[in-house]
Amino acid sequence: MGIKLPRLYPILDSESLDRRGISLPAAAAAFLEGGAGILQLRHKAHWSRAVFDSARQVALMCRESGAPFIVNDRADFALLLDAGLHVGQDDLLPRDARRLMGPDAVIGFSSHNLPQLCAAAGEPVDYVALGPVFGTSSKRDPDPVVGVGEVRRCRALLEKPLVAIGGITYENALEVLAAGADSLAVISGLLPASATPRSLRERMEQWQQLVKTA
Repeated sequence: MGIKLPRLYPILDSESLDRRGISLPAAAAAFLEGGAGILQLRHKAHWSRAVFDSARQVALMCRESGAPFIVNDRADFALLLDAGLHVGQDDLLPRDARRLMGPDAVIGFSSHNLPQLCAAAGEPVDYVALGPVFGTSSKRDPDPVVGVGEVRRCRALLEKPLVAIGGITYENALEVLAAGADSLAVISGLLPASATPRSLRERMEQWQQLVKTA
């Protein structure tokens, strides 16, 4: 186990992309061209054959770019795609996920408060996510906001890489990194109102320049 996470952790949220009329492979290609060093696919609806085919295209692009590809929630599809896995508090237990995925797969785990984060520290995972740091519109039933102060407090109690998630924008990103987050998971902040391959690539390039200054 062990992964050095890039400062920016882009999440391809299929629902958000659908709303903007851009496909998963097109968004993934734009983000990778813009310098993304990792991609996570978040698909909360039914995994149809078409969704799986799109995910397979994204997995191939990530492999060609040398960027880890992570699947949210679904260990079965992560295995089929030879991808990493990110699990939440209501998903497969991390130790069971590790048994399925094997010793070399990247596995991340979500936490939403200090007790969950401390419990996650003892699980066989490569990184722990904490959030929502700020209010978020990407989740239908979000957990209570933890705030930047909690990121700082939790950083001191965790040896594994810490990923901050939830409401992170171009404007508040540096504050979260300064609080000790190793990486910032971002969905909406990477999606311009007019989402085209070019605008997504340019937005990714802007973020890459920003996090280099941290």
